[in-house]
Amino acid sequence: MNFFLEWLLMYWQAAVVPYEAGSEELYIWASAFILASGIIAFYIYRHKSMSRKNHFEKKEAMELKIDQPIAQHPMVDTSLCIGCGSCVDACPEGNVLGLVGGKAVIVNGLRCVGHGRCAEACPVEALAIGLGDVSQREDIPFFDDNYQTNIQGIYIVGELGGLALVKNAFNQGAAAVRAIARDYKPQPSSSVYDLLIVGAGPSGISAALTASQLGLSCLVIDQNKAGGTVLQYPRKKMVLTQPVEIPCYGWLKKPQYQKEELLAIWDEAIEKQGLLIRNETKLSQIDRLEDGFRVSTSKGDFQARRVILALGRRGTPRTLNIPGEEKSKVMYKLLDAASFQNEHLLVVGGGDSAVEAALALAAQKGNTVTLSYRKHKFFRIKIRNRERLEKALARGLLRAVLQSSPTEIGDDVAFLKTEDGVMELPCDYVFIFAGGVPPFDLLKKIGVKFGG
Repeated sequence: MNFFLEWLLMYWQAAVVPYEAGSEELYIWASAFILASGIIAFYIYRHKSMSRKNHFEKKEAMELKIDQPIAQHPMVDTSLCIGCGSCVDACPEGNVLGLVGGKAVIVNGLRCVGHGRCAEACPVEALAIGLGDVSQREDIPFFDDNYQTNIQGIYIVGELGGLALVKNAFNQGAAAVRAIARDYKPQPSSSVYDLLIVGAGPSGISAALTASQLGLSCLVIDQNKAGGTVLQYPRKKMVLTQPVEIPCYGWLKKPQYQKEELLAIWDEAIEKQGLLIRNETKLSQIDRLEDGFRVSTSKGDFQARRVILALGRRGTPRTLNIPGEEKSKVMYKLLDAASFQNEHLLVVGGGDSAVEAALALAAQKGNTVTLSYRKHKFFRIKIRNRERLEKALARGLLRAVLQSSPTEIGDDVAFLKTEDGVMELPCDYVFIFAGGVPPFDLLKKIGVKFGG
């Protein structure tokens, strides 16, 4: 960079200055050349600096095993990529993509939610959104273009199949039922349902509403209640949906809806169509019968000719397996932060759910909030959450203890293992956001294959 500037200066002195008095045209052209060269030099310098930064972040992400996405993600055709950075700038999650060696690469895969803004921004169509090669992935169950698994009559839709976003969930649930209806005629029976849906999240609700439209008798079961993952979000959390059509209801055209808005819309559609939903009913096994399946649950057995699995990927909350975790003061979700005031609170985790819970609790009157995370910085959170967290930390609204992990939970205290030893802090409640145990073992027991 310094050499380039020195060369420009020499050029000015040798070629431009002697002609200042005698050639106005040459002076204009030389000045334009220098201005353009300066702009190009700045771009090259910025490009190389960004590439070095992204290379470091990519290496760091690989070491931490957070570089690979778990859902749909941008797939870059390097033969087409021109390294313009439009895809990097278009991503609202921040640091998912970066430029390394003049090409777009995935830097932090765990942040990707697959909404496709990057592909839309690419001027040369070098990006496509998909799951890539799933043939060797043990976390993606096999299903065909109609969402049918290797077991004829059992289908998988929604987040369980690797595709996130409410929009994808609704579209897949409806598409799977339409595929079923093409090859199946309703068979009225008082004891056997045409369709049984496991999971009452967006994909399960969409499938049930579509079944109602097409005249299929349908039962929905859920281990909690209607709402799925959205139900677990904090109060008034904004949910990105993108325009999507809900069967029997119509289009959701706004880019964002609050949790309560979405749940109210789903409840209205469910009530209007009279859907049959059994809450707090957990799936335990599915067995093949001569004409359909026996679905065994915690509330008894049901028979259905077709089954859709819309379970999601979270499964049951992952525990820390530490002394005191069985106490009633320990929780794995936060539904209403306003219920906690003038308390000492410990939030454990480094994802968006943990950060959002910590921020919501810190905003309540009189709370003292500590956020514990086992890594040295927050890699996985969305850019807007990172900005909110940085502001809250700067204002002293909460405390983050990085490279720490809880070792014990007492009646009034909690103990954190840190680099400097064991920290004891007053603690009235603990919120653990360590992810969930996905239902892969259950799927394998049923006979569903994974990969291609």
